[in-house]
Amino acid sequence: MTDSLTVDDLDLKLVQALQLDGRAAFSTIAHALGVSSHTIARRYRRLHSSAGLRILGRLGTPPVERPRWMVRLRCAPDAALTIATALARRPDTSFIALVSGGTELICVTESADDEAAESLLLRKLPRTPAIVSITAHRLLRTFYGGPDGWFTKINALTGAQAAALRPPVPSAGRPAEPDDLDKALLAELRKDGRASHVTLQAATRLSEPSVRRRLNRLRTTGTLYFDVQLDPGLLGYRSIALLWLTTSPPALEPVGKALARHPEAAFVAATTGSSNLVAAVVCPNADALYTYLTDRIAALDGIQQVETAPVIHQVKQLEIQ
Repeated sequence: MTDSLTVDDLDLKLVQALQLDGRAAFSTIAHALGVSSHTIARRYRRLHSSAGLRILGRLGTPPVERPRWMVRLRCAPDAALTIATALARRPDTSFIALVSGGTELICVTESADDEAAESLLLRKLPRTPAIVSITAHRLLRTFYGGPDGWFTKINALTGAQAAALRPPVPSAGRPAEPDDLDKALLAELRKDGRASHVTLQAATRLSEPSVRRRLNRLRTTGTLYFDVQLDPGLLGYRSIALLWLTTSPPALEPVGKALARHPEAAFVAATTGSSNLVAAVVCPNADALYTYLTDRIAALDGIQQVETAPVIHQVKQLEIQ
């Protein structure tokens, strides 16, 4: 991120528009916002080159549920970043961050099956000498995250603008397993969600109409969605924290749903372990985080305990979903 880069209201509108529909044509966004296509294209290129804005294709609801874990690793002080970097190279990890004093890292994994998850959690990680302790939390239900990206909560767009840009809601139910051509498309879109049809044709050797049909099917079935990758600090939100919350059993779902409605919440899920909820929250600064904890969190009935872990460095930020 370039420290001198100034973000204005139109930039915020563009970011929210892309979170709603990562492949929306610049002309479509321009029409909704009342500016020229050239202006939108120029703003996008600027944010892409100077601020690291990326649109990435993500796998939505899989046809068969995959085990997802949030793993807390306590490491030797001089090894945390090295371990985090190594984990970031793995295709089965998404969000990786150093928290607290930099000796603990958080890693979200999604494995193809329970056997693959056990291989990582029970064999590979425990054999790493610099890892002092491992705590693994199975993510049971997501209340907020995935296609519902945090940038939809910045409220830069009017209701009418958001409605004009929001794509149709995916159909209910789990989609069919992607075939080899679908997987080739998804692999390209994971690298660049706005990859041109020419690029996608080259990756699949399909005609443009076939690429369009497959893209439409993947999106309407919920197999594919698009995520905006951008440092929230660029927008003035410089304090990110993970909250581990313990609630009474009857309060678990009401609290999870209430947290999901908070504008600060980027991710909320029920989890196993001594805490039964985990949330990632984004605030402007440490004082705003304090106010959020003492006002918004304190007002929720049923919360018995809260542990706050400030994020000091994100190593891999593909998604928390």
